[in-house]
Amino acid sequence: MQPANSDPQQDRLRQSPSAQASGAGSPAIAVVLKGYPRLSETFIAQELLALERRGFRLQLVSLRHPTDTKRHPIHGEITAPVSYLPEYLYQELPRVWRSWRRARRLPGYRLARRTFLQDLWRDRTPNRIRRFGQACVLAAELPQDVERLYAHFLHTPASVARYAAMMRGLPWCASAHAKDIWTLPDWEKREKLADLDWLVTCTAYGAEHLRSLAPEAGRVGLVYHGLDLSRFAAPAASPEASPEAAARNGSSPAAAVHLLSVGRLVEKKGYDDLLAALAALPPDLHWQLTQIGGGPLAQKLEQQAEELGLSGRISWLGPQAQEAVLAQYRSADLFILASRIARSGDRDGLPNVLMEAQSQGLACLATAVAAIPELIEDGVSGALVPPEDPAALGRALAGLIADPGLRSRLGRAGEARIRRDFDMHRGIDALDRLLRSGKAHKSAESL
Repeated sequence: MQPANSDPQQDRLRQSPSAQASGAGSPAIAVVLKGYPRLSETFIAQELLALERRGFRLQLVSLRHPTDTKRHPIHGEITAPVSYLPEYLYQELPRVWRSWRRARRLPGYRLARRTFLQDLWRDRTPNRIRRFGQACVLAAELPQDVERLYAHFLHTPASVARYAAMMRGLPWCASAHAKDIWTLPDWEKREKLADLDWLVTCTAYGAEHLRSLAPEAGRVGLVYHGLDLSRFAAPAASPEASPEAAARNGSSPAAAVHLLSVGRLVEKKGYDDLLAALAALPPDLHWQLTQIGGGPLAQKLEQQAEELGLSGRISWLGPQAQEAVLAQYRSADLFILASRIARSGDRDGLPNVLMEAQSQGLACLATAVAAIPELIEDGVSGALVPPEDPAALGRALAGLIADPGLRSRLGRAGEARIRRDFDMHRGIDALDRLLRSGKAHKSAESL
């Protein structure tokens, strides 16, 4: 593969087996990603680094160039070469033309072309054509030592991986997460699940749905992302340990409670519901909200906050690197996420930010939607309210703001659950077995 704006001779050397000598004898895998690197996908980055450290020789293939202006430290630790496919075919026509001429001579090209045309008949979009063109480039430029394609996300990355795997006669597998599960039509999910070797997904909620569409349930495994707890070490003291923190109950400006939310500013995160809930809080209850994350609704939400008279109480920090987010977890009193199902069907899986917050002993208030109840038990390890119910969210907020003891108890229980049940290495063990064997387990639950 040829990374953008690079020297082809150096790239060939870097990607050759000799350049990967330290991993000689380990499986060589092309990982197809929608975009890389991305601030919102730390779970992918931690997986890539862990697989590298276990000896896998990875070639990262991204459908899009990065758009984030910041990077997490973990991205600098990943050494796998990164290649970028043509984001739009017309932007690199000579490369696409050369690749198509090479791809059409591959033994599986006719099967891939026939599959693509069948898909195009049901999905007559420029996006579908773009994926086939990208697949031609991937198949033509893929290093010869690559043994398998592994797609992160079942929608567009899996389409490119599927067509390219057919052309090259290689096995492929995938990891499904959230939006890709719930916005993809069932016919496409069924056909991809029939073609791939195995798929893992990060929630029982998503796994149950995908197993209902798979040829056999064992083809779909449940693998929680978990956390790299070495990066989320236990805080020196719980957020409520100091006398000052224990006294923060919103009763005065000096006792204002620090609220935190981390998430993309998109419909499924429910930030308009959160703003409505905050606006309904008693005027003599003192709080400050810090929001981390960017997205297309940023301007609209800031305008809503201004109209509700909340602007002076909210700090919109935009996207931040992981160390800055971690500092906010450690200084906050309560974490809030008001997730819901978007009109498109898009929804969260199990948001990593909830696990990250809980790892720092931070009490979490969230909505009982998608897989969030798989992590938080209401009243035990956090607090849950119905989605799209600002009144219920406001009542829960008011209670938690006024009760630092309850926040402390929920925070301690949430942290204990994370450290007991959500260590990322369990999931990496399962992926290691699958990527080396190339086969799904007879019992998907055993993953």
